[in-house]
Amino acid sequence: MKRVVITGAGTINALGGDVPATLEAMREGRCGIGELDIRDVDRLAVRIGGQVREFEAENVFNRQQLTLYDRFTQFTLVAAAEAIAQCGLEFTGELAAKAGVILGTAGGGVSTWDDNYRSVYEDGKNRVHPFVVPKLMNNAAASHVSMQYNLKGPSYTVSTACASSNHAMAQAFQMVRSGMSKAMVTGGSESMLCFGGVKAWEGLRVMSRDACRPFSANRNGMVQGEGAGVFVFEEYEHARARGAEILAEVIGYAMSSDAADIVMPSKQGAARAIAGALDDAQVSRSEVGYINAHGTGTAANDKTECAAVADVFGPYADTLMISSTKSMHGHLIGGTGAVELLACIMALRDGVIAPTIGYQEPDPECALDVVPNEARDADVKVALSNAFAFGGFNAVLALRRV
Repeated sequence: MKRVVITGAGTINALGGDVPATLEAMREGRCGIGELDIRDVDRLAVRIGGQVREFEAENVFNRQQLTLYDRFTQFTLVAAAEAIAQCGLEFTGELAAKAGVILGTAGGGVSTWDDNYRSVYEDGKNRVHPFVVPKLMNNAAASHVSMQYNLKGPSYTVSTACASSNHAMAQAFQMVRSGMSKAMVTGGSESMLCFGGVKAWEGLRVMSRDACRPFSANRNGMVQGEGAGVFVFEEYEHARARGAEILAEVIGYAMSSDAADIVMPSKQGAARAIAGALDDAQVSRSEVGYINAHGTGTAANDKTECAAVADVFGPYADTLMISSTKSMHGHLIGGTGAVELLACIMALRDGVIAPTIGYQEPDPECALDVVPNEARDADVKVALSNAFAFGGFNAVLALRRV
């Protein structure tokens, strides 16, 4: 079993267009959620989101590329460029032959679906662009990353709703740990902030119309976000031999299925995933200092997650810090675990815990240290990243400071 480290990180999200800007916003407890600027927003009941602003795709990609790149693919390529530049690897020869890309997304090219449904059903057109299918398919982003960087090894897309990124990163971790590959590009992206994407989520009646307030007694729902997070997972000795900067070590993961309900979370399912990640990482409960929570801001998720953490950690739950950065950047659905992994890296490498902003009233069913409203300096050696999805699919990653 090989050790696995993170040697590159990239992102674009509502808090910033790269990793430094995102981490600065997290340290400041800045809110990236605001009024949506999308077509037909006046027909929506929910008009807020963690939207990526000041991003002009035309300034990044040429006309031919834009024909092929849905917004979720654009975000992925921006984040991948940052991550791969930071890691310093050149994918050639044997390294390229075995290195691959595994990404998570729930919806894939939702904007492309939305635009072309309008074209056919609203505008009455009988023909769509010949590249609509390759533009909207869930594996489009992974495909373009593999082509851009000559990644010829195992590559695919994972789609497990809000756990997609964590499942993808867990699979990439396992491939490096097993010796199958020296390096894997992994993470996830999502862009559902179009009329159809928001309207679909409105139907679930789990959306807030004013703010995302995880763990606060007066929370009233989740807020959608968009963006991407991409990382390079590399075998430790390979990274050390070339003098690469190591951001953190990935030390374990676990997955579970609630096998219970399509939308309601299960404390038992979440607890099995948390405990399994600790067992796989071979760390004790007392070693964990921080958990980046799934923390959606819905009544059901937050109390269920807190109960699961309390069950797994027992007396050590009182010494844990647990926060939800969704309060700042929104819920990126399939891409959320990837962007949230940055908060774990910041905790381990920089000793800064990202806060849960918008916290107003204590909830006795969420009686953990949720790092309310202000970032905190702390010495953290081990961190967990939780992701719990509709469908009852759970994935938890464990990381350690190097």
